[in-house]
Amino acid sequence: MSGSKSSGASLPPVASVPRPEALDEPLVLSVHSMPTPQRVREDALRTASGRRMMFILMLICAAPVIASYFTYYVIHPTGRSDFGTLINPQRPIPDVTATTLAGRSVPLRSLENQWLLVSVADGACDARCQQRLYLQHQLRASLGANRYRVNWVWLVDDDGPVPARLLPALKEATVLRVPAAVLTQWLPPAAGHALTEHLYLVDPMGHLMMRFPANLDVASATKAREDLTRLLRASESWNRAERP
Repeated sequence: MSGSKSSGASLPPVASVPRPEALDEPLVLSVHSMPTPQRVREDALRTASGRRMMFILMLICAAPVIASYFTYYVIHPTGRSDFGTLINPQRPIPDVTATTLAGRSVPLRSLENQWLLVSVADGACDARCQQRLYLQHQLRASLGANRYRVNWVWLVDDDGPVPARLLPALKEATVLRVPAAVLTQWLPPAAGHALTEHLYLVDPMGHLMMRFPANLDVASATKAREDLTRLLRASESWNRAERP
């Protein structure tokens, strides 16, 4: 009959049904081994040992400067004068970019790993500024062989041009332009004075260490030299990479 043809067309395959016994098989999971208590202890010991070694290396690197602080401010060597003022708490070199007089960008922290004798003034550099630059040069030169461990630095706090007649005298100096706002946060003056009136000393770890009295003259600069000499002697083993 039409409409009731049962030709040889096959029916779609019936999905395979799992046998009842297959449903009773246990579920298999991947098992990852747990660390044993001994292994946990060994890992902890290795971590602690690595941290101790890192701490020891940091102490070794910092030892010369720590020794200079200890000698100067705790042992109180004979003949010590309290001429320079210790800056506390320590203030690291700001993480900013300075500019050379030629316009090249320089990270200010690139000055680390040496003692820094620092002054600040505007580009015009009046008579007092020139006096401080002269004293910086003389203080460094008077240190003899140790002068190569000290870099004298003039930080210019504006965009004003530096007089051309000063440039020949600055060949041994590091002159960088740094925004006045940055220097104000970093270099504290004595009460009643401006930061531009002082010379500052930064240790090789990049920490502002000392401020010398405002408006040094040749006579008082001799006392600053005594402070510098003692600190350099106490940190004798520090990096001696030569400077010009």
